[in-house]
Amino acid sequence: MQVGVYVDGYNLYYGARGLCGRGTAGWRWLDIRALSQRLVSRASRWQGAVISRVVYCTAVIDAATNPSGYNDQDIYLRALTTANSVDHIAYGSYVARVKYAPLAVKAASRSGGPQLVHPQWPVMVQDANGNPVPGATFMVSYAHREEKGSDVNVAAHLLVDVLTGVVDAAVVISNDSDLEFPVSYARTRVPVGLVNPSGNYLAGALRGAAVRRCGQPLVAPAVTIRPAGVPDARPRR
Repeated sequence: MQVGVYVDGYNLYYGARGLCGRGTAGWRWLDIRALSQRLVSRASRWQGAVISRVVYCTAVIDAATNPSGYNDQDIYLRALTTANSVDHIAYGSYVARVKYAPLAVKAASRSGGPQLVHPQWPVMVQDANGNPVPGATFMVSYAHREEKGSDVNVAAHLLVDVLTGVVDAAVVISNDSDLEFPVSYARTRVPVGLVNPSGNYLAGALRGAAVRRCGQPLVAPAVTIRPAGVPDARPRR
């Protein structure tokens, strides 16, 4: 059984960071192919499965606004290809823009949504006549940076490989609900394993699918690709 693996790089990075912690050694140099082989070898119905293709989907960090992040990512991506940890890196884009939104704070409970901030001392709002406006909303502008295209690339490569018969089965590493349709459709053609790379709940649109949640043992230093002499803290995404 030839298995293709399709990875949302940012989804995996932030999931692993949340599971392992920033200071844990090894996870930043994750060997994608070794991790994937470990995952499929534990699937009782996939006996003899071999990882034949690994597609890693990401976007290049903006070097102008985040030079250290750009350098760290570049080292890791080059390590992935040098170590043959992936067969193809599909690039999306990294977009930065100014956005506007009401000022809000986190809710007291995890299940609650953002709580809008309204006037209260020492900051109050008055109308033109000097009367208080207790229901006023504070609007703020902020720098918004967003990775675009990884989910589309995961979906596109998954479907193309399945429909052209390049793979006999697939593993998708992501918790992005936008992948609901491509994963569901691919399953009408081949077996598809879905891996939630975070400690969060599975995305609502993906619920009901057979899922494995990544745990710390799957991102242990035993599956790293750190080149000799390179500090562990460097790579990302």
